[in-house]
Amino acid sequence: MNEKILSNKKNGMGMLLLFCLLYLIAIIGCVLSAIALEHEFDAPPVIAGLVVSIIWLCIGWVPFLGLKVLKPQEALVLTLFGNYIGTLKEAGFYFVNPFCTSVNPASKTKLSQSGDVDNNSKKGANLSSLLGVSTTGTTEESSSKKISLKVMTLNNSRQKINDCLGNPIEIGIAVTWRVVDTAKAVFNVDNYKEYLSLQCDGALRNIVRIYPYDTAPDVDTTGDGKADEGSLRGSSEIVAARIREEIQTKVTDAGLEIIEARITYLAYAPEIAAVMLQRQQASAIIDARKMIVDGAVGMVEMALDQLSEKEVVELDEERKAAMVSNLLVVLCGNHDTQPIINSGSLY
Repeated sequence: MNEKILSNKKNGMGMLLLFCLLYLIAIIGCVLSAIALEHEFDAPPVIAGLVVSIIWLCIGWVPFLGLKVLKPQEALVLTLFGNYIGTLKEAGFYFVNPFCTSVNPASKTKLSQSGDVDNNSKKGANLSSLLGVSTTGTTEESSSKKISLKVMTLNNSRQKINDCLGNPIEIGIAVTWRVVDTAKAVFNVDNYKEYLSLQCDGALRNIVRIYPYDTAPDVDTTGDGKADEGSLRGSSEIVAARIREEIQTKVTDAGLEIIEARITYLAYAPEIAAVMLQRQQASAIIDARKMIVDGAVGMVEMALDQLSEKEVVELDEERKAAMVSNLLVVLCGNHDTQPIINSGSLY
């Protein structure tokens, strides 16, 4: 189904004035005909005028159904007796065939996303409360059949997915999207909003299971057969780009464009979060200890070299080993050392 944009003239105001004028003429005709009949003036033109006026008063509201108002970044998909006749996209006041019906299967679908067109539900809810009428379901539902062409953001719920190492993680994404082909969005899928949400969930699973949460050895995330350092935490921009491409391939047939996808939440699942935190802490401690030992060994080496070069004291291998041991204890210890002063001979 290809989109067909209607180039109707914006003659809604003129038609509205015309229909109101015809109503006024019909009312005047009824009054004048009734007066003429009271005076026993029952000529055929008078009776015909009365009948025409009554008929117009009864069915004259039908043309008003063809008046359509569009605001900027709104579209209206029109069908006539089941056939798609086109889409109105330009803002304005239109008059179309009053028997045309507008179609938007997702008009009452509300996801965790930015607002849709014609958010009049609060007004409807207030009116219902004033009238004492109870409403069921969500109060955010809008009865408008207009399709929003604005850029909207879908914030899908968090999902628990296993990464490539089998670790369960929780991840959430925000997808920026818009409708670019109204005909495909309305007729190619049952509900384009729900379709988009489901495709986001599927694409997220397909991409996340390729990556580890953190950098891991011997893991190929690019598919070239070589291990790399890709990870969900360290390569978030690359992961988000791949998620966007994956979603776009799924929703093209629905007339949707994915502008951007961003990871909004990323963490280990609660059942393994504590263990993984201990693992990260142990890794950090090991890295810190390694740095401390490397620095201490360098300082000890420098001390021995300077003592030897300046011939301050001559140490045999046993005394060098004792000195190295003492210096490493002092430099690598977690607590301050208590020095012992040797006032006697070195040997």
